[in-house]
Amino acid sequence: MTKRATIVGGGVIGGGWAARFLLMGWDVRVFDPDPEAERKIGEVLDNARRSLPGLSDVAMPAEGKLSFHETISEAVAGSDWIQESVPERLDLKRKVYQTLQEHCSPDAVIGSSTSGFKPSELQGCATRPAQIVVTHPFNPVYLLPLIELVTTEKNDAALIERAKDIITSLGMFPLHLKKEIDAHIADRFLEAVWREALWLIKDGIATTEEIDNAIRYGFGLRWGQMGLFETYRVAGGEAGMKHFIAQFGPCLEWPWTKLMDVPELTDELVDMIADQSDAQSGAYTIRELERIRDNNLVAMMRALKTQDWGAGALLRVQDKRMMPAEPDLLKPIVTVSRAVPLDWTDYNGHMNEARYVQAFGDGTDKFMEFVGCDEDYIANGGSYFTAETHIRYIDELNAGARIRVETICVLGEGKKMHLFHQMFEGDRLVATGEMMLIHVSLKTRRASNPAPHIEEKLAKVAAAHAALPRPEGIGRAIGVIGVKA
Repeated sequence: MTKRATIVGGGVIGGGWAARFLLMGWDVRVFDPDPEAERKIGEVLDNARRSLPGLSDVAMPAEGKLSFHETISEAVAGSDWIQESVPERLDLKRKVYQTLQEHCSPDAVIGSSTSGFKPSELQGCATRPAQIVVTHPFNPVYLLPLIELVTTEKNDAALIERAKDIITSLGMFPLHLKKEIDAHIADRFLEAVWREALWLIKDGIATTEEIDNAIRYGFGLRWGQMGLFETYRVAGGEAGMKHFIAQFGPCLEWPWTKLMDVPELTDELVDMIADQSDAQSGAYTIRELERIRDNNLVAMMRALKTQDWGAGALLRVQDKRMMPAEPDLLKPIVTVSRAVPLDWTDYNGHMNEARYVQAFGDGTDKFMEFVGCDEDYIANGGSYFTAETHIRYIDELNAGARIRVETICVLGEGKKMHLFHQMFEGDRLVATGEMMLIHVSLKTRRASNPAPHIEEKLAKVAAAHAALPRPEGIGRAIGVIGVKA
């Protein structure tokens, strides 16, 4: 059965909603008087198509059909969900709802993207107030899962449950606020931080970059995976949340902030916070929470490292700082020396087979850099492509194991580069990886000879390594190993 959503207002938020619905298999109808709406939504959709499917390890639904309409009456016909994302003017929103409700199905959910208005304000002049709820998203809507679903006593239980089900089916999380408040929950936090940041700038304490660095290199990473109270529960140690409040609660009375209207930490409030924290996180010990936190932080920071951004950019700089000196060509070249990170292990508790490929690939990259095929060379149009790989998994590795990849250049002449990697933990051989690479022109995408300085360096390394003992396994095809019962 075809599901249909209508987007009223196709700006950044409306375009994000359109992309989320469309890529989750819904047909989407858009109404926006802006003559550039189709182009703008198309550009948002291009970004969503590039990124959203990467969150899933299974096939996405078939993309729905997108259409643009000149009237609200035409756009809302037959829609199950109507998302209003017009500018934050209450009079405009109410006018839109009156038009919507003249033409839409009485059973359709009408959600508002408003970041500030309460649902009771939106329902004020509506023909059917029970149909209208706040469904406040976060940008980019096609990636971030949180939806603040704010309702009033006028919304019946069946509509609320249907709204929750639809939001969940889109891969999003409906945070249901049963008691309305201006700006809901999340934006009130953001507003408090924003106001404090403005004072820090005005008073000459910090720059915009320094404030952003304070967030992205510190508590922003912790909040990104544990939120506020679970983070503070861990900070309280084995004594828990009550201990944290007793230790740091008095700070709220100190004149640190411009926002000094702070609730009194009565025994009743402390008990309420501690009880809710127990219900939220009490199933885990503090040590377990610490390990969960550490796992998440490593995964997040490593993801940032691949993008060379935020805390990940710091990690890249530190890696370069710790790089070894020029290698001795009379020995295999150590191209990787590192610990197995937490996110490299699988359901068997040992290093995932794909990570061996990654480690050997990292070794190849480092070898390429050593012979002169570095970032500058690649930027100027030359590189090596892997043509064939053979990996032998000899023994298992666990998270934290310190591995070393030693690389031998078996052949380095013309367009070809033949490498043999051996992975060790201490003296224990755990895997080998053999790779044949071909030099290519990135302009023609065809095989080509490398630059003279690379050809010369590669020949020098290959000649030196020809004198080394030949490791067992070079040139081996897949072998059949007998398994005893």
